[in-house]
Amino acid sequence: MHSDPDTVRKILDELGDTWAIVGLSSNERRPAHGVAKVLQRYGKRIVPVHPKAETVHGEQGYPSLDAIPFDVDVVDVFVNSDLAGAVADEAVTIGAKAVWFQLDVIDEAAYDRTRAAGLDMVMDRCPAIEIPKLA
Repeated sequence: MHSDPDTVRKILDELGDTWAIVGLSSNERRPAHGVAKVLQRYGKRIVPVHPKAETVHGEQGYPSLDAIPFDVDVVDVFVNSDLAGAVADEAVTIGAKAVWFQLDVIDEAAYDRTRAAGLDMVMDRCPAIEIPKLA
């Protein structure tokens, strides 16, 4: 099961508050923009990861995961499924604790690799929908 409630709760409650959001830019029409705001409202530190490295919601952006100069707890992935596996692999490389693939981001092989590397993972879910359920 790619999004069992215990794993969702663990990632949102226990694994740390620094969330790198891959695909987050200053474009307010993109879903990542609103999700990042919700995560901030619930006390998460968001780290925008986008080739433009824009500052979003007051947080400095970075062009890639490996450019972030501090530890990241969760990597939240807002890229197309065909690009998501490479992001999951990068999350493993940088030592993240978990990977979260957003709604409609699905890559079974990446899920298996990420879990095999010891990270928690949720796929095809949105933290902005799940986190209010925990309150």
